[in-house]
Amino acid sequence: MNVPVQSERSGHLAGDGAASAENHQVVIIGSGISGIGAAIRLQQSGVRDFVMLERGQDVGGTWRDNRYPGAACDVPGLLYAYSFTRVPTWSASLPSAEEIFGYLRRCVADHGLEDHLHFGSEVTEARWSDEESRWHVVAGGRQYSSRFLIVATGLFSKPKVPDLPGLDSFAGATFHTTEWDLSYDVTGKKVALIGTGASAVQCVPHFAASAQSLDVYQRTPAWVLPRMERRIRPFEWALYQRRPRLRRLVRAVAFHVRESWALCFSGLLHRVVASGVAALARLHLRCRIADRNLRRRLTPSYRLGCKRVLLSNDYYPALRRGNVSLVTDSIARFTPDGVVTEDGVDRPADILVFGTGFTVDRPPIARCIAGRGGKRLSDVWNQGMTAHHNITVPGFPNMFMLLGPNTGTGHTSATLVLEAQLGYILDCLDQMRRHNLSDVDVLPQVQQKFSERLHSRMRRTVWLSGGCSSWYLDARTGRNTTLWPGSVRDYRSEVRSFRLAEYRVRGDGSGVSPASSDGAGHGAGAGRVR
Repeated sequence: MNVPVQSERSGHLAGDGAASAENHQVVIIGSGISGIGAAIRLQQSGVRDFVMLERGQDVGGTWRDNRYPGAACDVPGLLYAYSFTRVPTWSASLPSAEEIFGYLRRCVADHGLEDHLHFGSEVTEARWSDEESRWHVVAGGRQYSSRFLIVATGLFSKPKVPDLPGLDSFAGATFHTTEWDLSYDVTGKKVALIGTGASAVQCVPHFAASAQSLDVYQRTPAWVLPRMERRIRPFEWALYQRRPRLRRLVRAVAFHVRESWALCFSGLLHRVVASGVAALARLHLRCRIADRNLRRRLTPSYRLGCKRVLLSNDYYPALRRGNVSLVTDSIARFTPDGVVTEDGVDRPADILVFGTGFTVDRPPIARCIAGRGGKRLSDVWNQGMTAHHNITVPGFPNMFMLLGPNTGTGHTSATLVLEAQLGYILDCLDQMRRHNLSDVDVLPQVQQKFSERLHSRMRRTVWLSGGCSSWYLDARTGRNTTLWPGSVRDYRSEVRSFRLAEYRVRGDGSGVSPASSDGAGHGAGAGRVR
């Protein structure tokens, strides 16, 4: 994939007449599944003047970075693929990370997005100009100007590594799963894997098969269900191509099955439904682990769903291998040669692998974005991430978040939420075009009402009442700022249409009847649209 030719249009950043800036309709930050999806849908709606700023040297985001041994998706591939592009021919119902990465690269090629991509362009500043009604962005030493800003960085961009004594002294190799070196071979090595979350559970069987020894450091056991996966044969894909209705039917069945999983996490009956699923998970554990002591250490004490539910058929069998040890004592410190736990045992290691997840409640990009009055998004989110419909933030006009606050589902594909968000954004752009509006900014009281309603629903979920602490929760406030407290159907209903009445708008007023200004200093036409 070639680095694109830069746009010939130029302008100037406010306050810096000497520095030229590329002018565009839209700047997209990130080229993972949400950024690529946004670019495709913009094209399909007729918007072709956009640029995608990518800090890496390739597209793919999460699926470019997370290609550790065994990395794979845990939702059906038919739901994970975009509904508005060519259907990928996955080799299995739950595709591997390598396949998804390849699919995203093909989407870029199929839709001619190469010329919109700027690699090595990490955004260091994105500042709104109220005078110009434009965003000014600095990335990779270049400057950009745009009417709209789409933040497509997601929440899984900053790896989390525990701050424990002695880590800098360790003499062997050290990796976080999201920074795995594909050329590294663990054969014959003594591996210390810290964490037993989703990434770690996928790594364990692969490390166990070739490492001299594998110590798995578990802080809290996870609920693990069987991974219901099957190979997809070529004739099935050929049949789907000839019979699109059949593919849509299979996809609809997969959608409704996964939607039913939401009953485990929220709603009036979630305790009852989750108890039945927990019984299945306990049976899965009993069938795979005969040793009562090991089984006890692998049995969670919190309710199913409070932490992420994992899918695996080979994790438990891997823990039974003679070269694998499950360590449940807390880590006290690292040494040049290994890991010392609180019980004083020193375990040697050649490599440390951190499957410890990400810092999701304070995304790094928030420090780089300044809205009206120069206020940073990180300051606005100081007491927790929040956004109206999980997309727009008061004081940040013409800015849209994709797969940001409260967009995780816990039960199905993030792509379904993403597509609903993209429809909302396109509806916004269409209404702005028809009404000749320069910018829209969600009203604070509207956002506050949405947030209160969302967190009122959240109180009825297992994530706040299940007896655990998880990465779903904001470390400072204890609020769940990452997941949506309902089904995808619920979310689609929320964002079915863009309501101008919820926003303060500016423009010449064509086709609208603006109310009186909601505040001074925002230009002619500012106010709520009735």
